[in-house]
Amino acid sequence: MSSLPIHFDCDTGIDDSLALGHLISNPSLDLVGISTVSGNIDAARAARNTLDLLALGGRGDVPVSVGAHDPLAGTYAGGAPEVHGRNGIGDVDLPAAARGPESFSGAEHIVRSARAHQGTLHLVAVGPLTNLALALELEPELPQLVGHVTVMGGAVWCPGNITPHAEANIGNDAEAAHIALTAGWPLTLVPLDVTMTHVLDVTAQDALAARGTTFHRSLAGMLDCYLGFHEKRYGNRVSALHDPMATMLAAGDVTASTVRSTGIAVDTGTGATRGRTAAVEPSEEHPALDVVTGIDDPVGPWLLERLLGIAS
Repeated sequence: MSSLPIHFDCDTGIDDSLALGHLISNPSLDLVGISTVSGNIDAARAARNTLDLLALGGRGDVPVSVGAHDPLAGTYAGGAPEVHGRNGIGDVDLPAAARGPESFSGAEHIVRSARAHQGTLHLVAVGPLTNLALALELEPELPQLVGHVTVMGGAVWCPGNITPHAEANIGNDAEAAHIALTAGWPLTLVPLDVTMTHVLDVTAQDALAARGTTFHRSLAGMLDCYLGFHEKRYGNRVSALHDPMATMLAAGDVTASTVRSTGIAVDTGTGATRGRTAAVEPSEEHPALDVVTGIDDPVGPWLLERLLGIAS
């Protein structure tokens, strides 16, 4: 059986790091490229985090490109140090990888990956969707070149996490989200509606630390920061599985039990509801997407098993 080519677009942060760990743990996936975007941290630092983590996990061969620093409208707002630490990965210091980023942009990288794996590429985006919007501008035929797109983002039937209405990835570049979610390609949206219902806890952190490698101890250190943030905000020392849930669904490691087909309208206005992802009747303007709202089997234990299985 041939492996599934994956291009990962991220803003490497802590949950991005867990998702990246998942991607390199699954032998049925071919991680063909990674592009970064400003979100949890700026795009250049996200690329450095990604390169260092890949090298530590034994996948220093994967090409990484630096994508958009600023959203389509306005400028980068400065990340989320209260959630992800000052360096995006919980202020954990990783050994510096020898490899640097590629010379082409994140948007160009997405187009290259799509052309190289025409019809089969699975594009997984877990940050603001700026690179996807720019790639669609570079290559209008991109929706026909890509096999499938999975996006972690939005809060469709639940509250947002940066405002009462908006989830961070969508809210940080609402214009790009509008473009990406109405492009007409086969797309699965993995919103807060489902990602907030599955967690990793201190038991998982302890297991990663006990695994003993620098890679696993680094993930445990990052998770300590993330657990601390969730404890302050929500009262429980557990972390939601935002980005790993998207990669695990894309890989088929977990299966959605509830999926709703709907159009999604992104609020690109300047008011209090900016970044809201509202379900609307599918139309030419708002093509139907698959929105995951339920996964019956616990995702956390399966993710932990995958991460612990990495040999590095």
